[in-house]
Amino acid sequence: MSAAEQNQPEITEVREAHRFDVKRLEDWCREHVEGFSGDLEVRQFEGGQSNPTFLLTSGGKRYVMRKKPPGKLLASAHQVDREYRVMKALGPTDVPVPHMYALCEDDDVIGTAFYVMEYLEGRVFADQTMPGSSEEERRAVYANLAENLAKLHAVDYEAVGLSDFGRPGNYFERQIGRWIKQYRGAQTDDIPSMEQLIDWLPQNIPDEPSVTIAHGDYRLGNVMFHPTEPRMIAVLDWELCTIGHPLADVAYTCMFDLMAVSATAAPIDRSATPGIPTVEEYVADYCRQAGRDGIEDLNFYLAFSMFRLASISQGVYKRGLDGNASSERAKTMGDACRHLADKAWEIAQSS
Repeated sequence: MSAAEQNQPEITEVREAHRFDVKRLEDWCREHVEGFSGDLEVRQFEGGQSNPTFLLTSGGKRYVMRKKPPGKLLASAHQVDREYRVMKALGPTDVPVPHMYALCEDDDVIGTAFYVMEYLEGRVFADQTMPGSSEEERRAVYANLAENLAKLHAVDYEAVGLSDFGRPGNYFERQIGRWIKQYRGAQTDDIPSMEQLIDWLPQNIPDEPSVTIAHGDYRLGNVMFHPTEPRMIAVLDWELCTIGHPLADVAYTCMFDLMAVSATAAPIDRSATPGIPTVEEYVADYCRQAGRDGIEDLNFYLAFSMFRLASISQGVYKRGLDGNASSERAKTMGDACRHLADKAWEIAQSS
């Protein structure tokens, strides 16, 4: 298998928990999706832990559909309407996003809200070490990752119609409160490091007033690159996007070097995978593109990002236990929250 083939999203049959009336979806698409024709075939992408994602094929054309998962959902989660709206707004900018076809908020069609967007041919590097890639390609891909994040943060969110997409200011205070609430709603065990973070984070928010569009889940596995070039063609998975703080995005992206702790895996071995930047190098790349001198209090942003991911991981695990997750892998994430929280607390204490 070639490196390009390894980086194609995995596609499966539609899982039992996520099946719906395909004929009703086909009828809706004929009415609302420009150029749609022919019999509809539906398969499911293995990724998209939060919002199930499907490949639609009809009349020789392919589309992607994202929908809410079935079952009882946590408040403020799985808002596919927000994903659709922000990508639609960014369409005219230089931030790479797929073309949005249509949004359906009528649960009677397939049981939950959903949207249909353009299908793009490209590579998704699910493994941050980019196996099979050259040193030169790794450097170029990560540099492009930083460049496009800076492009996103440079967008005038009011000018693109997103002035009411979130509340400017007090981002970390609100986010910490949100993820504490989400964690409590999905909690299954007592995790001391989560309790320490819940106490420490609100008391250590830096005085840094920047306000931009914040993607919320910007990382290598959530963007698509050209099939053969180290050039990004789409930023994906916008469910957590809001008007927020750019440094939350930067720190979250930096976790390419820390994500392994969720499964107690070893840190990146750069001797085996040369070209992957250190956190300091990635931050410097971003700062050059964004016109920043540097980032103070980076450890706070890293600890916050890992705390938030710990809360998200706990939610995915709980949905797996409840049978509502979009991937069977969800049930294997029982210890991810604890491992992430332990590392986040270690980082916080080194601030």
